Amino acid sequence: MSKKVLVPIADGSEEIEAVCIIDVLRRAGAEVTVASVGPLKITASRGVKIEADRSIAECLGEQWDLVAVPGGIPGAEALHGSPDLSRILKRQQQEGKPYAAICAAPAVVLEPQGLLDGRKATAHPGFADRLTNREAVEARVVVDGNVVTSRGPGTAIEFALALVSLLYGEEKAAEVAEPMLVRPFPS
Repeated sequence: MSKKVLVPIADGSEEIEAVCIIDVLRRAGAEVTVASVGPLKITASRGVKIEADRSIAECLGEQWDLVAVPGGIPGAEALHGSPDLSRILKRQQQEGKPYAAICAAPAVVLEPQGLLDGRKATAHPGFADRLTNREAVEARVVVDGNVVTSRGPGTAIEFALALVSLLYGEEKAAEVAEPMLVRPFPS
């Protein structure tokens, strides 16, 4: 069964993280929508050009099985500044649906909105001090119920596989990981 996943992006988003999330979830069979909080064609943090499928405003009325937020600066700051993305993330939380963030995004996007309250989380070492709960801050990937966080570009595939596991189960994550020659995120 296909799951609907939203990956928001902005100028300055971390391209490795965004593309790993998109790629790995599509390999698992998810219907991934890439939505920009600004122009549809963005320039990512290292100059890579990425074109979104649509604007974040066009995603407001839809239901998402997962919203996964890449990091990168100033991308995460732009994502934090989007009222539309904020509404989508808060609805995910209120409905008990999964949401996730990597790199700067847990600290810059989720934490200020109370979306990590009572949750263990991690973030990029340069932003981890902004997390209220620092209990799991050194972990590469943290799954706390329906919230998943991770540290940065070097953990992006593990993070994406944890998202596959959350949506489709560990067996599917292992199936996706094998031809990629990586290990799935351990439970």
